[in-house]
Amino acid sequence: MAPDTFRPVYHPAGQDMELRAALQDLRTGRWLSMRDLLAATNDWPLWTRRTQVLAAVAAGSDTVQAWRTEEPESSAAAVMHCRVVVERALRAHRDGHRRTQELWHEAWEACRLAAHLSPEDPVPWVCLLALARLDEGQRLEEHRTAPPGPMLFPGPWGLLAQADKRDPYNREAYHRMLQFVYARRAGGHLAEAVNFVQWASSAAPLGSPLKALPLYVRVERHRRENGHEKALDLHWVTDDAARDGRLALHDWFDVVQPAACTLLDLSHLAHALWGSLQFADAARVFEALGPFWTTLPWAYRTSDPGDAGLAEEVFLRARARCLTAARDAGPGRGPYA
Repeated sequence: MAPDTFRPVYHPAGQDMELRAALQDLRTGRWLSMRDLLAATNDWPLWTRRTQVLAAVAAGSDTVQAWRTEEPESSAAAVMHCRVVVERALRAHRDGHRRTQELWHEAWEACRLAAHLSPEDPVPWVCLLALARLDEGQRLEEHRTAPPGPMLFPGPWGLLAQADKRDPYNREAYHRMLQFVYARRAGGHLAEAVNFVQWASSAAPLGSPLKALPLYVRVERHRRENGHEKALDLHWVTDDAARDGRLALHDWFDVVQPAACTLLDLSHLAHALWGSLQFADAARVFEALGPFWTTLPWAYRTSDPGDAGLAEEVFLRARARCLTAARDAGPGRGPYA
């Protein structure tokens, strides 16, 4: 497809066609496909990702509750209920809803019940980590335990350890911890975030998506500095920025199958490589994205991050630039357009 006619597609399931089918049924109030999909999901990273995406859709309906009513002994239904009520609590907190405290308590109870019914599952602990950001003053003791290393902060390390015990280096667990860092103090502390992601990514094994974690903090710093307003943005072409992109490329992307990568991680890597002028390498990541895209981090390159159309324009310009560079690099380096 020629670059000038290409239009990217956003879908929460990305390249997971089985998840896409389950989401379609879920949107019409049917839960059997969701149940069958989860029953066939036999590894924790995929289970974590699928339950998260399903919950984002199910949170606006009573479909999961209908499943629980029909199959009250189902541990998968209990985990999905936990997911849904946590999603609702997080949305209420973001919107400043008066029922936030009530929903937070309900979600906490649902997480504890799911952890009891499915003791090997990391998701209830990931969900408890997600709720930790609501405790902005770190009033709860489990949210201010001592860190496991120097240069780190008091936080919900026990919850992270429980998730790690069940699924070492669970992607969502560490991203939830990063969100906690941002919410820990008014305005957030990027130095704490940098220390955390460097600690996590350096400990993670080859092929772990946590190798891309530093790219998220770099985007957050760029966002806070209003980088889109600068005529010449040097943020992405520094040696440190280029190194972060290369490390994520070689230690994560080059080690795993692209289908196992989340669209958001791929988008952050493509963005980082493009921003640091590593165009030919970025083209390989754009290839892995295929027809898909995500609005972030591209939206932060625009004057209005809420305008998806502007974000798409940035994405398309970056993609075209990188594909052209890969074609110009010669045989063996040119991806499809």
